[in-house]
Amino acid sequence: MTAYSDTTWGHNPRLYNGPMSTLAHSAAKVAVRQRIERLTPGTSRKWGRMTPHQMVCHLTDGYRMSSGERKPKAVDTFVSRSIVRLVALHTPLAWPKGVKTIPEADQEKGGTKPAEWGRDLAELLRRIDAFKPLEGHPHPMFGPLTE
Repeated sequence: MTAYSDTTWGHNPRLYNGPMSTLAHSAAKVAVRQRIERLTPGTSRKWGRMTPHQMVCHLTDGYRMSSGERKPKAVDTFVSRSIVRLVALHTPLAWPKGVKTIPEADQEKGGTKPAEWGRDLAELLRRIDAFKPLEGHPHPMFGPLTE
C-alpha cells in the first residue's frame, strides 16, 4: 500500500510511486556505483547506440552540468518542465529509445570525448562519490530541480 490515497490530488498511485531514488541518498549512490563498476569497454549495449566508454563520459558530463562546471544550452519548454518531467522522474515508464541527448552531453558532438577507459571511469566514480545536490544549475530539459 502506498502512502498516498487515490483521492490525493497529484498523487494517484498509478502515476506516482513515491519519492524517486536520488543520488542525494547514499544507498542510491552505492547502487549506481556498483552497476558502473561492473562495466567494461566490451560490455554489450542494453539501450542505445553509445559505447560503454561514451556512456561513462556522457554520465560524467551530466555531473559537470549539475555542478555548474559545464553550462548547457537550455532546451526546456513549459511541456518539458511540467509533463515530461513528471513522467520521466515520477513514473516507472522507461525513457523512450531514440530521444537524442543535448549536444553538450553527446560524445559525438560537444560532449567529452572518450580518452582512456580507466581514467574516464575513475573520474565518473569520483564525481558520484563527491556528488552533492545543488540548486541554481537547472537541468537543460526539466529546468530547476530540487531534492
